[in-house]
Amino acid sequence: MRRPINFNAGPATLPLPALERARAELLDFDGTGLSVMEHSHRGQAYEAVHNEAIALLRELLSIPAEFDVLFLQGGASMQFALVPMSFLPVGGSADHVVTGAWSEKAHQEAAAWAGIAGARARVAGSTKESGFTRVLRADEAQLDPAAAYVHFATNETIHGVQYLETPTFGRAPQVSDMSSDFLWRKVDVAPFSLVYGGAQKNIGPSGVTVVLARKAFLERGRKDLPKILQYRTHAEANSLLNTPPTFGIYLVRNVLDWIKTCGGLDAIEARNRAKAAELYGAVDASAGFYRSPVEVGSRSVMNVVFRLPTEALETRFVEEAGRAGMLGLKGHRSAGGIRVSLYNAVEPEWVTVLVSFMKDFAKKAG
Repeated sequence: MRRPINFNAGPATLPLPALERARAELLDFDGTGLSVMEHSHRGQAYEAVHNEAIALLRELLSIPAEFDVLFLQGGASMQFALVPMSFLPVGGSADHVVTGAWSEKAHQEAAAWAGIAGARARVAGSTKESGFTRVLRADEAQLDPAAAYVHFATNETIHGVQYLETPTFGRAPQVSDMSSDFLWRKVDVAPFSLVYGGAQKNIGPSGVTVVLARKAFLERGRKDLPKILQYRTHAEANSLLNTPPTFGIYLVRNVLDWIKTCGGLDAIEARNRAKAAELYGAVDASAGFYRSPVEVGSRSVMNVVFRLPTEALETRFVEEAGRAGMLGLKGHRSAGGIRVSLYNAVEPEWVTVLVSFMKDFAKKAG
């Protein structure tokens, strides 16, 4: 079977070796005669996979011992609500840096909870007026020194902007949505209090959310929430408080093992930067036929967005690329244009095929 070239923004392409391993083990996992999906989440067979996934994350990111590693459900959108519910105290405030649609949604959810709790969710800085075409510098943020935490997203999938160097916003606990660039390179998690990300970009399939949280920060969370909504109780139960998405976590294990086999996150970073450089190079060399709206220093390595001279040409571009076996190139409905997601599992050869198509298309249409 010839697999299409998949540039979807999420759920996104998964490493073929991770899928092939799942196929080989689907009916008989580890000689047990059962699929991993059929095993009890409290049984030894599944718990070995669960703990291996946690161990691989700790190894790949050098996660300090004072951090818990959690597998939760509900996606990053659930964390938009759970973070303020847990850590935004009555009468307190939290700062939000807004650089795109997802960090804006995070602020909106925090503001909704703040209205209930008698607290404030401040916008400490935003690039919305410029159309979300760049990240916000740390020195531009108007921070509240007494904030319970500062929230920001490292990468915005819709607008294609990314912090290429991880910022620090003041001295308040740093909380970050890393859904769309988690594991694109090795990041030092020590400066953070809590990091979260939906799995469906670089980590695995949809339905799993990875949370890395400083133990001391979790202890500050509210204790009067239902247990299922407390990070603390999930940490105490090793993410087995209730039935986790076992098959999803199994696939996360497979993907993490693939990353390790590739040479770890340093090798993955080099691979990702090379893909992005080739694609942005084609955009910039097109004499204006393709145009990136994002400032060069904020261009995402994960989600490359660009425009063509007209929307009609963009529609034709997506249609012709689809007939050539390339999927997922249509920009988000709120932003338009073209979006090429270059997550870890996207093969470098796919980018070369796309660049060749882009050059031919520009010649025909330009």
